[in-house]
Amino acid sequence: MPSSPLPTPVVFMMRATPLGPVLMAARGDHLVGVWFDDQQHRPETTTWQQVNDHAVLREAHQQLLAYLAGTRQHFDLPLAFASGTPFQQRVWQCLPTIPYGQTTHYGHIAEQVGSPQAVRAVGAAIGRNPLSMVIPCHRVLGAKGALTGYAGGLARKQTLLALEASHA
Repeated sequence: MPSSPLPTPVVFMMRATPLGPVLMAARGDHLVGVWFDDQQHRPETTTWQQVNDHAVLREAHQQLLAYLAGTRQHFDLPLAFASGTPFQQRVWQCLPTIPYGQTTHYGHIAEQVGSPQAVRAVGAAIGRNPLSMVIPCHRVLGAKGALTGYAGGLARKQTLLALEASHA
């Protein structure tokens, strides 16, 4: 489970994946972000330091490639939240409990965080998940199974769900 933010500066790298370029960020020895280059809510990197190599980011990239190739179902990375409200972080901490190849709905996550009436707030928090794919927000669907909302784009969400269904 992700730990609290760390006091060190954020470093980042851009890397290619089969779903497009990703921005990966680390703070110290912890991964704090993975965003598609064109993703909604992708942070500005002007105060971050770009690096060519970083052990955690290199490992994150390798695990992402294995996941997208269907040879990895779980990520084994040191994670930390460098952003987000306490509510958002509670929501994000629920997402890794959704098993690979399965889905849930926003209302279920709202119940899990103790706010069953806050379905829209849960959706907004999920949309700001800073660790795309690693924290599996793509596994959350609308109440009737509708393919709704994914900051990385619905086509990517559909691709990720299909990938997991074919390897579950």
